[in-house]
Amino acid sequence: MQNLLLTKYINRNRRADLPEFKIGDTIRVHVRIKEGDKERLQAFEGTVIARKNTGMGETITVRKVSFGQGVERIFPLNARLIDHIDFIRTGKVRRSKLYYLRKLKGKAARLKERA
Repeated sequence: MQNLLLTKYINRNRRADLPEFKIGDTIRVHVRIKEGDKERLQAFEGTVIARKNTGMGETITVRKVSFGQGVERIFPLNARLIDHIDFIRTGKVRRSKLYYLRKLKGKAARLKERA
């Protein structure tokens, strides 16, 4: 009985406006930033290197290189702080976690486009 109620709750509150993307794809996540009483959108564009969990607790890890320094952010997919996600390009990968990209830099860290 509890499992049924939990499934109904997850299906009702799950976001349906997010695009389909996989590990290795480049996406732009628009995040709501609150500064005082004002609210604005800030974009974070990078490669999806990890996707964890399912349902309400699903998270993605997005990595980008900013001024020569690698930056990673973990976003909960069903959180209200994400306004929307733009799909930029696909990446051809053969594994589900791309943590090896942390050690690479420059051209070696690029991913081929998926056909």
